Amino acid sequence: MNKNATENSSIKITLLALGCSKNLIDCENMSTELKKAGYNVINNIEDSDIVVINTCGFIESAKTEAIDTILEVADYKVPNGNVRKIIVSGCLSQRYPEDILKDLPEVDAVLGTAHYGDIAEVVARLVSEFDDPEAEKINITSGKGGFSHLVTDRELSTDGYAWIKIGEGCLHRCSFCAIPLIRGTFVSRPMEEILEEAKIIAGRGVKEIILAAQDTTNYGIELYKERRLAELLKKLAEIDGIELIRVMYGYMDGITPDLIEVMAGNPKIAHYLDIPIQHGSDKILKAMYRRDTADLITSRLEMIRKAMPDCIIRTTVMVGFPGETEEDFRIMKENLKKWKFDRLGCFIFSPEEGTPAFDMPDQIDDETKQRRYDEIYELQKEISSEQSQKRLGTVTKVNICSVSDDGIFYVGRSYGESPEVDPVIYIASQEEELKIGDFVDAKIVDCSDEYDMTAVTV
Repeated sequence: MNKNATENSSIKITLLALGCSKNLIDCENMSTELKKAGYNVINNIEDSDIVVINTCGFIESAKTEAIDTILEVADYKVPNGNVRKIIVSGCLSQRYPEDILKDLPEVDAVLGTAHYGDIAEVVARLVSEFDDPEAEKINITSGKGGFSHLVTDRELSTDGYAWIKIGEGCLHRCSFCAIPLIRGTFVSRPMEEILEEAKIIAGRGVKEIILAAQDTTNYGIELYKERRLAELLKKLAEIDGIELIRVMYGYMDGITPDLIEVMAGNPKIAHYLDIPIQHGSDKILKAMYRRDTADLITSRLEMIRKAMPDCIIRTTVMVGFPGETEEDFRIMKENLKKWKFDRLGCFIFSPEEGTPAFDMPDQIDDETKQRRYDEIYELQKEISSEQSQKRLGTVTKVNICSVSDDGIFYVGRSYGESPEVDPVIYIASQEEELKIGDFVDAKIVDCSDEYDMTAVTV
């Protein structure tokens, strides 16, 4: 360890990741850079000298969470606590850097989405200014994204699985979404980098990897001039040690026959898809600038389920989009009954500055938005329960993640459960003690809960 790294070891830093899995990956990369520079990365705000908050700025609730977190951390700043400096990175910083520094004087530096790799340099500058009350605020937010900060040997903060980012930004221009404004247009990460990272992760004993991008099904479209997710999956499946590969954040028009063929034919690739459709009414889908139609969604779901009858399909919808009538809402509900997604998340539309939907006519009142949100979740409870019953009595491989709070069950996920967003499976072991991160065969014996299931090892 060099002299600077030795000196840096006395500086304690906590990183907080808010929002999506892509933010978590960026936070893990910052943590790796800080450790390489010799800093002491811990998980305790109270004992930290510096706190880094990696924010989401996608919708109003995410912005609120980010601001609340900043204010909570600020309560630990000197003289009330030990924290000397606060760094805010990520989407909120990229979108509102001047506002953050002006309206939240507790913040000492903002880093945009193209500058995660500058974290060690920024920390060094802040440390040198610990005793300077007149130190100038730091604003580094030029550019929008990319992969320059990603390292293939990053520190992982997850147990039993790891995320791998395969793309950044978005080609789509949905009328409600600010992501392209924040992170730029879609770019694919070179395949050789992804494979190298996957080999390193597998070498550490991690058996499940999860692919992330704003649209994973667009992988390769601008780098290789064609979609190459199917090819990437095949090459990942050849890596020794990897037992499960999960694909998140796809689009219906990218669910192609060759992709389905690869998924259906390789036992390492989870029969699981996360495909946010956003709505079920063609009128609203068109107003959202979505390329999907109800007929396309229907045909792709039929194609998926024909090839993979056991496929678990998750989606996301939005209620309260400008111009959404009761008839549009009824159509969406009827289509959801027909499509029978296993899992569903619902957002309430929030007008985002800089997007076409921000000032569209016929905005929906908050009471109507909330009522529709509640109705969607009540409907989905019934659908999810019905879909879960189909798995009763089946045997599946389960990734052991933890032990239940009461110590009676192990807690795990099968191919059909993605971490954080999906239910879990409670597993009773017939004989042997199970290890976190192991895959075991288990028979599902109870699906009576609305979401979670119970299984026994076989």
